[in-house]
Amino acid sequence: MSQDILVVDDEPDIRELVAGILKDEGYTCRVASTGEEALDQISIRQPNLLILDVWLGDPKYDGLKILEHIKKTNADLPIVMISGHGTVETAVTAIKLGAYDFIEKPFKTDRLLMIVSRAVEAAQLRRENRELRDGVSFPKMIGNSSAILSVRKTIEKVAPTNSRVLMLGDSGVGKELAAREIHKASKRASGPFLVLNCKADSEESLDKKLFGEEAIQNAPRKLGMLEYAHGGTLYLDEVTELSLDVQSKLVRFLHENSFKRSGGEQKVIADVRVFAGSQKDVKKQCEAGAFREDLFYRLNVITLQLPPLRERLEDLPELVAYFVETISRQAGVMARQFLDSTLAVMKTHTWPGNIYELRNTIERALILSPAANDVPVMPDELPPEIRGENLKVLTHQNSPNFLSMPLREAREYFEREYLLAQVQKFSGNISRTANFIGMERSALHRKLRQLQVERKKRA
Repeated sequence: MSQDILVVDDEPDIRELVAGILKDEGYTCRVASTGEEALDQISIRQPNLLILDVWLGDPKYDGLKILEHIKKTNADLPIVMISGHGTVETAVTAIKLGAYDFIEKPFKTDRLLMIVSRAVEAAQLRRENRELRDGVSFPKMIGNSSAILSVRKTIEKVAPTNSRVLMLGDSGVGKELAAREIHKASKRASGPFLVLNCKADSEESLDKKLFGEEAIQNAPRKLGMLEYAHGGTLYLDEVTELSLDVQSKLVRFLHENSFKRSGGEQKVIADVRVFAGSQKDVKKQCEAGAFREDLFYRLNVITLQLPPLRERLEDLPELVAYFVETISRQAGVMARQFLDSTLAVMKTHTWPGNIYELRNTIERALILSPAANDVPVMPDELPPEIRGENLKVLTHQNSPNFLSMPLREAREYFEREYLLAQVQKFSGNISRTANFIGMERSALHRKLRQLQVERKKRA
């Protein structure tokens, strides 16, 4: 998406010249001739950059006063000041008030374009640095299972379009991550990506967070996420938690691309691609009257169903390797390898908490383990709910001295203990056990009889 730039100058030739130069470079431009008109334009839609003349012929709305006013309401908006009667003192004052740079008229086209480019880039870097400072990390979607490959294929098709996407799936399956992947591959990648947790606050707070709040008495105007997300993407997490009143305002915005701030009458125009996510059945929420049907159809242009971890267990080794590296770096603990037998035990778990639960399990193993980093993580180091309370094999403490046993006897011992552990893990379900270890059901029955394994009966 092109950057939206507002050019404010009382001289028609100057503002049209500047706007024309910027449009030729692919920017979207608006113009204003007075300070009052500039504030009205900013009220309609917050630009990505403001080019502001110092002298506008109106003492009440001169450039420096507008600069000071805007920096109180939106410190992140980059402002470039221009003047044909500039002095060192004026330039210093403008910089102190928060201007990104100061250009004297007449200026060369190359210098104008260089400063504009740097100002827009600096604003984007500030946003990215804020995410890094807050410790926010957004990895790529990990795995090569058929389920994840299908998700990636949908993302590739959807990303270049401007269509809205509804992300569905259990908590922790990566709905927000998928939304970020689409944003990064879209034409809006250089714009902001914002997330609103619709479950976090009260109805009034969510209304103001989403749509902003008009200036009241001495309180300055507060911009909402829709304004901040202009030219980018807004992800509504757990969208079914929005109140019906907020849903109604959101429907109107999706229809008109405009809204009114809380307590205001001025229509605000914003170009935002909206994604939404929910772990609930949205259709059932509509039938129950908890979610507006017209909002559902506006959000559900494309449906992206995210698979739970239990349906993509072949991705587990890659996910574990990623979290081991990430956690060891962030928490300052030693990285340790997970044994194949440990991964095999982990694959028998249903992972109701999905990726969140997996990450917590890995972090627990790395932090609480007294072992050195050259000793791999054993199955008995996993939490009981994951390893199973009856898993007492394949550990150092219970393994016999195989070197003292003939090959046939050692192999039978291992097979017997391995199959016993697997059957117990699946509560005696032979079909699930056979499917997991890669044997035919009838072959597993024969092997169990041959090794005289008494399987645990299902409850």
